[in-house]
Amino acid sequence: MTLAELNSDIIRRLTASLGDREGKATARLVMEDTLQADPTRIFTRGEYELEPESVDRVNRIVGRIISGEPPQYAVGRARFMGLDLIVTPATLIPRPETAALVDMITDDYSGRTGLSILDIGTGSGCIAIALSRALPFADIEGVDISDDALAVARRNARMLNVNVNFRHLDILHAEPSAEPTYDIIVSNPPYIADSEKADMDKRVTDYEPARALFVPDNDPLEFYRAIADFAASALNDGGRLYFEINPRYASDLMTMLCKKGYSDVSVTRDYLGHERYARATYNRQ
Repeated sequence: MTLAELNSDIIRRLTASLGDREGKATARLVMEDTLQADPTRIFTRGEYELEPESVDRVNRIVGRIISGEPPQYAVGRARFMGLDLIVTPATLIPRPETAALVDMITDDYSGRTGLSILDIGTGSGCIAIALSRALPFADIEGVDISDDALAVARRNARMLNVNVNFRHLDILHAEPSAEPTYDIIVSNPPYIADSEKADMDKRVTDYEPARALFVPDNDPLEFYRAIADFAASALNDGGRLYFEINPRYASDLMTMLCKKGYSDVSVTRDYLGHERYARATYNRQ
């Protein structure tokens, strides 16, 4: 089978399963990540005869996607802010919304040196690694409760040649910091209420790590509260806390942060108009 024939075949199969737009985008992802065949290569080298093993490998991946597995897990890669990241079922798949959280921080601190940053619930390391690229003079740590996720994050950091320290931390049971250390603490913690699960795509609920997604309906702010408490001991004077949030609980989150002594608490909308990001400052004086 030639490169062009395989490309046409997987486009046909994936558009039949996923619809035209998503099917074509997924076919491109599969071809690029498994055969390093972007549209230009397919156009210029379409008559290239593929080895049967390569065809079989692509067909296995396509079959997994058609059966419902997220394409990023099937190929083992996800793109985030221009970075190719390894992802596994131990990590969430990075979302475009999270890129705007990184942009908020880099807009606020562009050109600053000597920054110390902590990413809580780092997963694949996408936020920490993107910040390391955008703020190259910052000292950045990423923490997570999952050792499997931390292993992926470390692989990504090595692959992308960035200096980020990843370590284990269960933020729900973390001891207060012995002294203020960080200028920035950022987190995209679990924030989807259990009651929202029924309305979600099966590719998310059946494959992505539940403990990185869901919180109980009776305590949807449990991670934000724990992080805010920890940050109160760990942030330097004037340090900032940044969150990705559930729009349902934006008002409650702002109230909680104010009660815990944070100032300049604000919420920003995402590209769809949803209240998606919170920012707050902690002053020690």
